[in-house]
Amino acid sequence: MRGRERHRTRRLAALAGTAVVALAAAEVAHVWRRGSAPPPDSARALVRGGGIAARETAQALEAGYRGASADETATLNLFLSFGLAFAAARAVTHSIRRGAGPFRNVRIGRRHIHHFVPGIALALGAGGASITLRSHAVDPWLAVPFGAGAALIVDETALLIELEDVYWSDRGVVSIDVGFGAMALLAVLALLARALRRGEALVLPATADGSLSD
Repeated sequence: MRGRERHRTRRLAALAGTAVVALAAAEVAHVWRRGSAPPPDSARALVRGGGIAARETAQALEAGYRGASADETATLNLFLSFGLAFAAARAVTHSIRRGAGPFRNVRIGRRHIHHFVPGIALALGAGGASITLRSHAVDPWLAVPFGAGAALIVDETALLIELEDVYWSDRGVVSIDVGFGAMALLAVLALLARALRRGEALVLPATADGSLSD
């Protein structure tokens, strides 16, 4: 059973990594065809064209991020902050376990403060601020601490389910599985938000200044 769980987690990780690499490669190839990079008809052209295509892809990504709607930017920020915080939490806890690096367990008296506690504070604080302020200009920034807080909570899913510190045991693998699942769901939401905006531009009437009417 334990071996099966480990294989499942490895398959999920490989699937997630492959999907990210494939998506990035597809976007670079798309820009390569439409941009100024020369066709890869020789080894030299492949190296030179790859650099040009990668640079133009980064420029297109930056322009698209700046020109995206507040909802799209918030969803993307949430996805990125969740993924980065989840990876950082795993790396930090691993270094603490090995006794390497500057990080140490946080204790108050004899109690070990797990990182889902600051995660709850971050998620509640950011979510409460978003509800209170009701500002499209602020929501993309609040999505960053909200995503990071959610990642810290999800990373200790096994502990919250088992009510035991099973982080490094075989039962703790469920936290990684839930983390991968959450990242996949956020990626789907980001794509759906993009598709929704494109659909609105095609279906909904526009105002005189070219923006969508309410």
